[in-house]
Amino acid sequence: MSLFLEQLLNGLQFGMMLFLMASGLTLVVGIMNFINLAHGTLYMAGAFLAVTFQLLTGNYLLALGLGIAATALLGLLIEVLVAQPLYKRDHLDQVLCTFGIILFLNELARMIWGSAPLRMDVPKVLDGSVDIAGIGYPSYRLAIIAVSAAVAIGLHLVITRTRLGMLIRAGAADRTMIVGLGVNIQLLYALVFAAGAALAALAGILAAPIFTVQTGMGDHILILTLVVIVIGGIGSVHGALVAALLVGVIDTVGRVTLPAGFGNVLIYLLMAMILFWRPRGLFPAHG
Repeated sequence: MSLFLEQLLNGLQFGMMLFLMASGLTLVVGIMNFINLAHGTLYMAGAFLAVTFQLLTGNYLLALGLGIAATALLGLLIEVLVAQPLYKRDHLDQVLCTFGIILFLNELARMIWGSAPLRMDVPKVLDGSVDIAGIGYPSYRLAIIAVSAAVAIGLHLVITRTRLGMLIRAGAADRTMIVGLGVNIQLLYALVFAAGAALAALAGILAAPIFTVQTGMGDHILILTLVVIVIGGIGSVHGALVAALLVGVIDTVGRVTLPAGFGNVLIYLLMAMILFWRPRGLFPAHG
């Protein structure tokens, strides 16, 4: 039971990190109808930049803020230079172009930081454990759950209670109509893309002290992120949260309790079953 509880908490923590990735990507796909395969490289960029800023400043929180801001600017640059010319192009063109960005940024990261894995130091205040039902669980992992939950609540309030959220929901439902009403769609797209990049960076920075920071670290989590947004429903933040928790728990617990490889099988089996009964996902944003 202690092992199961520990893995359940690990699954919850991993699921909340997946939510940070999926919430940004599902908005980009749902509102902008843009397939951004480079979302995983923004996760990687946030981790690398935060490690660099921590080495320069010696302060984790400052490195966190600077890493998120720098990655948001990188996302904005990608939106202006790459995404804007592709909005009216076919999805295949978007996939090929953003896949090229993956290759470019991975090689650029290897040129700047090298091939050796890096690791970000855990803040001293969180470098300990908390007793939960007789097991010592790392404080840092609990902090990840808390921060991700706070982000989820913040996103919910922004989307449901603010004018920006109203425009985001309208853009996900009927893009043509909000253009006809005079909304600056280019500015809305830029804000959504930068916000998605910031959320991906936050996920990468939070993961940096747990996993190694290395070139290509965003490729695997991108696949799981795509699974999450398909299960939850494209364009739905609520669906991304529920699906991320399901995928995180199933992936983590399955790796421990099942033979090698079967944990991944369960995730894709879950996706196939949900798409069979609900082809638009659990909580579709449209209609």
